[in-house]
Amino acid sequence: MEALILFGLVLTLLFMGLPVGISLGLSSILFITFVSDAKLTSVAISLFGAGQHYTLLAIPFFILASSFMSTGGVAKRLINFAIACVGHFRGGLAMASVLACMMFAALSGSSPATVVAIGSIAIVGMRQVGYSKEFASGIIANAGTLGILIPPSIVMVVYASATDVSVGRMFLAGVIPGIMAGTMLMLAIYVVARIKNLPSEPWKGFGAIVQGGKEAGWGLFLIVIIMGGIYGGAFTPTEAAAVAAIYSIFIALFVYRDMGPLKGISWVSETDSAAAKVGFNGTVYGLSFFMVWMIMAFFATSGPESTVTAADRALWGAPLSLMITALYVYIRGAQLHTSGLHAVVAGLPVWGRNLLLMLKMFFPVLYSKETKEVMLTGTKTTLMLMFIIANALLFAHTLSEERIPQMVTEWMLGVGFNWFTFLIAVNILLLIGGQFMEPSGLLLIVAPIVFPIAMELGIDPIHLGIIMVVNMEIGMITPPIGLNLFVTSAITGMSLSKVVKAATPFMLVLMFFLIIVTYIPALSTALPYAVMGPEIINR
Repeated sequence: MEALILFGLVLTLLFMGLPVGISLGLSSILFITFVSDAKLTSVAISLFGAGQHYTLLAIPFFILASSFMSTGGVAKRLINFAIACVGHFRGGLAMASVLACMMFAALSGSSPATVVAIGSIAIVGMRQVGYSKEFASGIIANAGTLGILIPPSIVMVVYASATDVSVGRMFLAGVIPGIMAGTMLMLAIYVVARIKNLPSEPWKGFGAIVQGGKEAGWGLFLIVIIMGGIYGGAFTPTEAAAVAAIYSIFIALFVYRDMGPLKGISWVSETDSAAAKVGFNGTVYGLSFFMVWMIMAFFATSGPESTVTAADRALWGAPLSLMITALYVYIRGAQLHTSGLHAVVAGLPVWGRNLLLMLKMFFPVLYSKETKEVMLTGTKTTLMLMFIIANALLFAHTLSEERIPQMVTEWMLGVGFNWFTFLIAVNILLLIGGQFMEPSGLLLIVAPIVFPIAMELGIDPIHLGIIMVVNMEIGMITPPIGLNLFVTSAITGMSLSKVVKAATPFMLVLMFFLIIVTYIPALSTALPYAVMGPEIINR
């Protein structure tokens, strides 16, 4: 009876038009005040605990990193790299949009951010070469959902905080399913492209792939920092999120220079000599390799028992970096009939000019109008999401106080549910709930209820987490509350009904993918088990 009253309060407030966060929090407070025997002070304790949750501290930093990586320059570089890789296939531009969404998902951890960043560029490009607006919109709406499946994922952080499982294992568990989901979408696009005779881009050779990879490399290296840092034991997922935020700010403002006072100022000017450009590029490649070497070597050799020092790593990395620089300037210098040493010396003024500019403009760039706007946008998103999460945790606390998860567990086991039928029930519940609620809030409500049952039935907690995340993916593209639908509608100018119609065929691909992920646990558990071992749950 108590469970019916609590859920009835939530549904009543939602149908009255109150926001999800307020509905969850207010229903919990009313229930504790007038129905439950729990003390009202537990509300304050629960809300305070939400703010002190160490795992949830990763969310603001991932949102900040996503905000800076969502600048047009990063997305455009990823799209160009993706086109160079798969654009030559039939329907290649659409497939490249999916691949770009997969790469941006690994930078942002957010589905709406992926749709905005990639969709605002890719949809226009697809329209220019003959794709229909409906086809392009449907692809982006679906591919954008990969933002919460491919790590790092904010939704995975929320699930881990709700169930006390490892964030690191959840991130690893999303790798294979994320790649698989993107591949299935690209295969579906290829089949449709063959039937409809959609255009393909000319093959530009491996040189275009290398060039695209170089341009997008600084952004993609964020993936290495996050994943390598976590699994190399250098820092925790929360610390990785903080490092990612700082790296994203530096890359967007000072390396790519997509925003702020340095926007449009190239590292190499037209007045620089050809020898200076060769020398500068050669030293950039050498220093880039040295930086990557030092970071990767640190991840590989860090640990309490490691005796490898930074000097040891540099002793190996420095000669290799010098060899790369020397080889580049020797080959390019020979084409210009100049020595490699002359080219390197000629490139030093280019370095001096840029370093002096960065030093001079450091604070003006950090406090520029565009930087403040991005910070404000990220802060607003963080406040909105954390408000929902705090109230959802309060609701989960109320459920726990009334022993509702235990009662549901006893009932489902009593009526004969096994792991197979239970997962069917979970999928149906989440698919329906995903139509009406934001993913993080829904996870925090449902996870405390279904998690104990799953443990009793022997379902792996990491596998359950991936199932729930995939359901949240589909919820992002199902009306009436599917956020990706609204975002796609906003960037295309199409009505919501047309976006829903356009997204439905590719959503069926994700539904089929959900069935595969649900009943083949190895897709989710193989990688985390191999790297970190199985998740141990103390019942």
